[in-house]
This record gives sequence, structure tokens and C-alpha cells, in this order.
Amino acid sequence: MERDSSFPAETADILSGDSDALAGVTVIVCASCRDETGSDAHPRAGEALAQDTRQAASAENIRVRTVECLGNCKRRLSAAILRDGCWSYVFGDLNIASGADLVTGAKLFATSTDGLIPWRGRPDSLKRGLVARIPPLDLLKD
Repeated sequence: MERDSSFPAETADILSGDSDALAGVTVIVCASCRDETGSDAHPRAGEALAQDTRQAASAENIRVRTVECLGNCKRRLSAAILRDGCWSYVFGDLNIASGADLVTGAKLFATSTDGLIPWRGRPDSLKRGLVARIPPLDLLKD
């Protein structure tokens, strides 16, 4: 299990929308994800999650992008949160109303001093939905 990151004093500012720190964070939503029934109906549930995330991030300086497939189909609705030079995260088992949770995770990530999304304060859907944490290339060892 990952360790908790410390919360610097500016965390409260980020959670209320410090746009400079948030600019480095991107939320990627899998637009092709289907709902729990596996329906092929359009718009897909992933598209609805992307729209919910964009709406939740509308007042923030967080990029929200979509991709056709994150390859996490067994965990249904999926998204990733990225930050330059830091660990990347992939989440699954989300629902079409998880946009606010993804934005909260992005805000926590923006203030992380160790390149990790802090466990404390992370929405439950991002705790139990964690699929993978991918290191930045400069942390890889031979």
C-alpha cells in the first residue's frame, strides 16, 4: 500500500482552485467504456463520465481528455490521472457520476510533494477503484 503524502499548507488553496498548480494535471476518461449491463448504446457510459468530469472541472484549470480505450474493460468505467514527472494512476469501477471524484483526485495530486495522490482525502471511488500506479520514466531501474 502506498504511503500517505504530507499535506502542505497550500493544499487548501489547491482544493479551492489554484490554477497554476492544477495546470499540470490531466484527467483522461475512457470514452468507449460501457455501463454495467455491457450495452452498446450510444452515447456510451464512458462518454457520460467524460461529460460529468468536464462539468466538475469547468471552473478549474484541469485538462479533461478522452481516449478510445484504456484496456481496462473488466473494471468497466475507467479513467486515468496524469501529472508530468509524477506517477500516473488508472482507476476502474467508476460510474457516470464520478466526475467530481476525479476532479478531487486531480486537485490532491496537484499539491502532492512526492508525486503521489495522497490516500487521505482521496474519494472512496478512487481508493477502491485503483487499478494501477505507473511510475515516471526517471524512476525506472535497470
